[in-house]
Amino acid sequence: MTTKRNVDALLRLLAWMSPAFPIGAFSYSGGLESAVNDRRISSAADLHLWISIVLQRGTLWNDAVLLAEAWRSYEDARALAELGELAQALAGSAERHRETVLLGDAFVEAASAWPHDVFERLPKGATYPVSVGAIAAAHGVDLEDALAAHLHSGVSQFVSAGIRLGIAGQKDGVAILAHLETEIAEIANRASSSTLDDLGSATILADTASMRHEVQGTRLFRS
Repeated sequence: MTTKRNVDALLRLLAWMSPAFPIGAFSYSGGLESAVNDRRISSAADLHLWISIVLQRGTLWNDAVLLAEAWRSYEDARALAELGELAQALAGSAERHRETVLLGDAFVEAASAWPHDVFERLPKGATYPVSVGAIAAAHGVDLEDALAAHLHSGVSQFVSAGIRLGIAGQKDGVAILAHLETEIAEIANRASSSTLDDLGSATILADTASMRHEVQGTRLFRS
C-alpha cells in the first residue's frame, strides 16, 4: 500500500527553498566571509568542517528547533509572536539579527503569493525560521520535509558563499553537499521532535566571526 503524497505542498516547498526565491539569501554569508578573511578557512575541507559544525551545534541547529516550534504553533498568533522575539534574542550579532529578520520579512512577502490566513498571525520581524515553519505548516508541508529542505538551503548558501569567496570550486561544493546529506537528514529527524529546551549552540568561532564581520573593511556579503 502506498500513501499519496501532497504534491501541492511539495511543489511549494521546492519553490520556497529554491535559490531563485526572492528573499536575498545570496547576499549573506553568516560570518563565513570574516572567517575566510582571518584565514580560519582556506580550503574546501575547512569549509566542509565549518558547515558541519554549524549544522550540528550552531545557528542551523537553533534555526531548525525554532522552525519546528513555529510549525507546531502556526495557529497561535501569541505563540508565534513570543517565538519571534526569542529567535531575535538568540541572534549573536547585529548582522545575524538583521539577516534573520530581513530574510523572514522577505520570505513572508514572497510566500504571500500563496494566500492563507497564517499571514495575519505572523508578526513583523518573526525571523526566517519562524516564518518558514509557520507558513509550511499552514500549507500542509510535512515537518521533517520542511526541516530537511530548510537545512539543505542553509548549507547550500554556505557552500555558495565559499565558492564566491574562492576557497572551493563548484565540484568541491557539490561534493560537500553530497557528504552532508546524511547529517542533514539526521538533524532534520532530531529537530522534528525537539522542544525549545533543545536550543543552544557551541560555535564560538563562528559566532565571533559574525561579530568581526561588522567591522571588516572590504566585504562581498552583508553578514
